[in-house]
Amino acid sequence: MPNEYDVIVVGAGTGGYVAAIRAAQLGLKVAVVEKQKALGGTCLLWGCIPTKALLEHAHALKVVQGAKEWGVTIGPPAAPGQPGENVQSAVAIDMLQVQTRKDRIVTGLSKGVEFLFRKNKIDWIKGTARLTGAPGGPLTIDVFEGDKQTLRARKDIIVATGSAPRSVPGIEIDRKRIITSDEAIGLREVPKAIVIMGAGAVGVEFASIFRRFGSDVTILELLPRLVPVEDEAVSAELEKSFRKQGITSHTGARVTSATVRGDGVDIEAQLAGGATEKFRADYLLVATGRGPVTAGLEVERVGLQLEKGYITVDAQYKTNVPGISAIGDVITLGWPGHPQLAHVSSAEGIIAAERIAGQEVRALNYDHVPGCTYCDPEIGSVGLTEAEAKERGYDVRIGTFPFGVLGRAKMAGETDGFVKIVADKQYDEVLGVHMIGLRSTELVAEATLALRLECTVEELIRTVHAHPTMAEAVGEAAHAAHGAAIHS
Repeated sequence: MPNEYDVIVVGAGTGGYVAAIRAAQLGLKVAVVEKQKALGGTCLLWGCIPTKALLEHAHALKVVQGAKEWGVTIGPPAAPGQPGENVQSAVAIDMLQVQTRKDRIVTGLSKGVEFLFRKNKIDWIKGTARLTGAPGGPLTIDVFEGDKQTLRARKDIIVATGSAPRSVPGIEIDRKRIITSDEAIGLREVPKAIVIMGAGAVGVEFASIFRRFGSDVTILELLPRLVPVEDEAVSAELEKSFRKQGITSHTGARVTSATVRGDGVDIEAQLAGGATEKFRADYLLVATGRGPVTAGLEVERVGLQLEKGYITVDAQYKTNVPGISAIGDVITLGWPGHPQLAHVSSAEGIIAAERIAGQEVRALNYDHVPGCTYCDPEIGSVGLTEAEAKERGYDVRIGTFPFGVLGRAKMAGETDGFVKIVADKQYDEVLGVHMIGLRSTELVAEATLALRLECTVEELIRTVHAHPTMAEAVGEAAHAAHGAAIHS
């Protein structure tokens, strides 16, 4: 007889494990099928967490490299037993120590998810899942390549298998010299030169990491600007900052070939003006996006509807097959641009679990989903860009304020960037907030709440922002939208 559960979740990433925990909190008996040796999925094991850990190391190196400015003297090691005995006389990055610390952080967080499974009495079925059962019949899953068994869901199966890095035609990833982010996070040496194909969040974050570690970094982006989903002003500011840091960026560039030769890669690209340029690097990092993971699920067997490989769902994450839901990077909602973000997957998982448990749920407003890019300088954004707002017919009002004016930014030695508010002139409603600079990935939380509450620019102006903080720039940008910035 199959083992029966109310809900079976396939995949233990940020969408899957959150959906499982919420369903269990609501009194449902839950199992999660996960083939990896650890819980947490792409975000925790290969994506968000390890990448941001490397970025924190890069930031620490940046601070130490500027020690003289901070009045910190790094001299020869002190005598044993004396203060400063562990201080190195030269500043260098130890990649083995970096990787050790990164792995310790990842392992600790993954063990934390295991603890939450035990706390909420969720069964972790270790293996690969395959959907079985005829459409309209009992909902079952065969588990193979692990704890082989058949599982039956009394209420629902939630597919949360996520996504994986993908390449482009003509570029073959060998995972040795032509690599994805999965391999880049584990490099145990600093490349002398690395070419990054793609200037989305993954590409620019790794550009920041390796440039700070000492690599010669070149970005090749097919679209006309860096971070093309962001507001154009943010893209321009990032390109300016990268240029100042010594990162070479080519936009409108199409990579035509990449060949591994010896201990490096020969890359050829057609640049924006039509000229062909050749590059030689230790590694080519392919950061051109991610594709849905449905291989092995046998979605055709149960009749799941797909769109370009993604599982089609409605606003409550129901598929076309009764009793099967899907969330996270593996889905499409029938319109382009479903954000592949960990916090989106988690929010979708909560909605799906609550709906399955019989609670009333509201559809997620994807215009109010914040985006965070942890490059240097950081990018935070939520809502409509200026161009998007105009395309939707709004009479747009803009307010921009530079971080460099702020006392807090000067204290931190981080004066690049700005906050930009996009608002509707007619009703004064805040439509979007876009920022680049220190702490932007934290400051965007205020902007996200402002959009959620349909805040006006006037209300942001009347909100008291503490001094001295980076958050003052949000209030000042609101003032600027009304033509009355105080400090500029």
